[in-house]
Amino acid sequence: MSLQDRIINHFTDSIQTQQDAMTYLCELIEYASQRLVAALLNDKKILACGNGRSATSAQLLSSAMLNQYERDRPSLPVIALTTDTATITAIANDYSFDDIFAKQLRALGQSGDMLVVYTDGNCSANISKVVSAAHDKDISIIALTGNNGSMIAPFLRETDIEIRVPSNSNARIQEVHVLITHCLCDLIDQQLFG
Repeated sequence: MSLQDRIINHFTDSIQTQQDAMTYLCELIEYASQRLVAALLNDKKILACGNGRSATSAQLLSSAMLNQYERDRPSLPVIALTTDTATITAIANDYSFDDIFAKQLRALGQSGDMLVVYTDGNCSANISKVVSAAHDKDISIIALTGNNGSMIAPFLRETDIEIRVPSNSNARIQEVHVLITHCLCDLIDQQLFG
């Protein structure tokens, strides 16, 4: 297979995964946006986290909401729990890497807030712990997952939303997570600011 054929395969696979996601996930994405808007309208905030490349999706959501997505508008309270390296490394060093998100959420989260979790593969211990900590504080969860999402499903409650990308490829899952994040940002802006 030539290098150009490999490129074509990446584009084709990405397009197919996006089409499948569009077919199966539109209602869930709409509902997730409505839940996020309801929290914001009630003076609550959104917290977001993920590991590795999924951490960048949490940061994308935070930066688009704190600054702007595609238009100038008031800043919205979204905190990425993935960005404070001093805090993350202190928690990992003094306690455990498994606690890096849960410890932050316990301090920053309040009842009625929303937690957006990004995971493209296995449900890491730090993700299951932050989900548990969120439930302890009456914080609902929106989990963006992939076909292995069933690993996080046992930790979710009826009030939570799982948006499971129909793919087993981490690269395709992450690409669609970015697209879903863009959809959520646009839908939040639309509902709040018209």
